[in-house]
Amino acid sequence: MKSLSHEVVVVGGGPAGLTAAIAIAGTGIETALVAAPRQESDYRTTALLAGSVNALNTLGVWTACRELAAPLCVMRIVDDTARLLRAPEVRFEASEIGLEAFGYNIENHHLLAALEGRARSLRNLALFSDLAETILVEESNVKVRLKSGLTLTAQLAIGADGRQSLCRSAAAIQTKTRSYRQTALTFNLRHSRAHRNISTEFHTESGPFTLVPLRGDRSSLVLVIDPDDAPHLLTLAEADIAAEIERRSHSILGKVAIEPGRGLFPLAAETTEKLAARRIVLVGEAAHVLPPIGAQGLNLGMRDAATISELIADARRSGMDVGLQHVTDRYEQMRRADVASRALAVDLLNRSLLSDFLPVQGLRGLGLFLLEQIGPLRRAAMREGVTPMVSQPRLMRGETV
Repeated sequence: MKSLSHEVVVVGGGPAGLTAAIAIAGTGIETALVAAPRQESDYRTTALLAGSVNALNTLGVWTACRELAAPLCVMRIVDDTARLLRAPEVRFEASEIGLEAFGYNIENHHLLAALEGRARSLRNLALFSDLAETILVEESNVKVRLKSGLTLTAQLAIGADGRQSLCRSAAAIQTKTRSYRQTALTFNLRHSRAHRNISTEFHTESGPFTLVPLRGDRSSLVLVIDPDDAPHLLTLAEADIAAEIERRSHSILGKVAIEPGRGLFPLAAETTEKLAARRIVLVGEAAHVLPPIGAQGLNLGMRDAATISELIADARRSGMDVGLQHVTDRYEQMRRADVASRALAVDLLNRSLLSDFLPVQGLRGLGLFLLEQIGPLRRAAMREGVTPMVSQPRLMRGETV
């Protein structure tokens, strides 16, 4: 069967994989991207924080996204539990830390179309609309055999192939999974009142109920519920679901109408014992899966992509084999603290919502009270949420790799 050689092969065509491929190929490195044809029925959205927007702008992608994305200028957290100890409402305003917006919310199909358009324009990026079937790691290279029978040989493979990552298996990297007794229901909706670029997260006993602005009088919704309640909600007529959303949101957006396309998935957290090994590095959900709280998941994946792109470009400029252990070890060192800290923070917040233990509820309420009352603490928390100190690769600062 035919074999082709590249310096880097990226497996997976989601936002993190596309970003990595575009950034690497943009430095002149011969890169291959293996991605199955995209499903047009993806109705999900992505909240891109400021660092991710900087990266996309630097890579020449954001111009195709800007008019299709809604700015997130204010983020509200509302304690909507019926518990004895409740937290005060907290508002985080981007202008308080000198930003026009914390980030932008965009429908996935718009984001992917912009990334794919930019990928097609790069002469150093070879695109393969196919699935990886087997991956073989050898001493001096990685071989990726595609379903079509073609084999791609590279110095380094970037695994952006999701939760069931073939790259992760090839690198013999183990995972730790924590399941929650929660299910997330996602869909988009239209509403009669303007959202004014405010994202609102209601904290309930079953998890967050989050409304995130989209362009126009539209928003995306992530509703985290008890799995036992999911079958009932899914069988409701659209008018009844709309009425339930209005009730749970206290009609802050007025009358709502549900758009086509509903997503339902069980909540889990997954982390890997390593982020890189044996000429393979992992990015995005191949490396970590977090519950949908605080827009951390995909933005972590974008920082993964930015970091490995930077390391590969530096290695190439030094005349090194970009798949050497020095590169993969450095990636592990640079990404571990960011991934671990975000995973821990999201897990603790989610567990605090589910706990009926009064001291836990009190600590959560006290933390939000202090954020609401103490300006310097609130501003520090906002800056860390948008631009984490432990991980600011060049792309996230708006610099080329």
